Amino acid sequence: MANSKFMGYRRENGRVGIRNHVIILPLDDLSNAACEAVANNIKGTMAIPHPYGRLQFGADLDLHFRTLIGTGSNPNVAAVIVIGIEPGWTGKVVDGIAKTGKPVEGFAIERNGDHKTIEMASRKAKELVHWATEKQREEADMSELWVSVKCGESDTTSGLASNPTVGNAIDKLDPMGAYTCFGETSEITGAEMVCKTRGKTPEVGEKFMKTFQAYMDEVIEPHKTSDLSDSQPTKGNIEGGLTTIEEKAFGNLEKIGKKTQFIDVLEPAEEPTKGPGLYFMDTSSAAAECVTLQAAAGFVVHLFPTGQGNVIGNPIEPVIKLTANPRTAREMAEHIDVDVSGILRREMTLDEAGDALLEMTLRTCNGRYTAAEALGHREFVLTKLYRSA
Repeated sequence: MANSKFMGYRRENGRVGIRNHVIILPLDDLSNAACEAVANNIKGTMAIPHPYGRLQFGADLDLHFRTLIGTGSNPNVAAVIVIGIEPGWTGKVVDGIAKTGKPVEGFAIERNGDHKTIEMASRKAKELVHWATEKQREEADMSELWVSVKCGESDTTSGLASNPTVGNAIDKLDPMGAYTCFGETSEITGAEMVCKTRGKTPEVGEKFMKTFQAYMDEVIEPHKTSDLSDSQPTKGNIEGGLTTIEEKAFGNLEKIGKKTQFIDVLEPAEEPTKGPGLYFMDTSSAAAECVTLQAAAGFVVHLFPTGQGNVIGNPIEPVIKLTANPRTAREMAEHIDVDVSGILRREMTLDEAGDALLEMTLRTCNGRYTAAEALGHREFVLTKLYRSA
């Protein structure tokens, strides 16, 4: 790419974001109403409601905290208000986000009630909006860009064209020193041995296989019925011509390109620490869950190929939608940022499609709203590991 710069917001810890959100983050389900009231009071803020945070424990609670802290720590977020029912866990999220150096303040509803909490949080949120809206974009190098990828409502056009387009972009981003991430553990079923060979070292490949097998042993095998019918592949996948999870898996794997190797395997919502390169993250294959976890790990822009037409968005990480299905590009045009159906008509090469996607990525980084943002898609879905106490 000739233009290897973008305009972003440099945060206190040196990371660069492409959005400048002030978010009102609930610790738990009981605090959603107060958060939404604050966001209603103070324009320029965004509440991110969710249904969990009470009586979770062990690894499930650890993941809950990691996801909330990671969400507030994402470079696309300028400042954060955290509201929880009690001060202890609320303070833990505040302290975690504060390590980035960005402004964050917590409020507890117990012994205050909604009215007083909303008033106090609203006053602080207004200060933070004034502060954040004076932030200016500055030039940043592509090596400072963190890009995540996932596919959804896949069909035959996904594996043939739109997923390889993402892979072409990954192969071009990797030499620039960008951080990139793929996931969808269950959706690699049938292609896991090929995925293993894409690890940078034998040790990384083995780490992937251990993660994959744990998902099979702990999640899939104990809870499946006869197989994964109606789940993997989904009804939409089957409608689009994919008849087995293996077909879907090999199409899925096209998203990591032909040359790029992954350098580490991440826990859900875990921030990468091994430097620039491609990472695999252990995630659900459900779109909103996967993107939520990747955003919590610090990724700031998302590339999402779709066949039948998945409409996913995210509150803080812009989701760029591309398709190679001409019917989806025509009938769901309002959801599509990049139409690469020309590949199938031999009117566009894969290389040209990858360049078009990277150009749209730069435009998104520089401020253009994605289709999902313009349509108000803010799907934020926490991954829950098991039942609460």
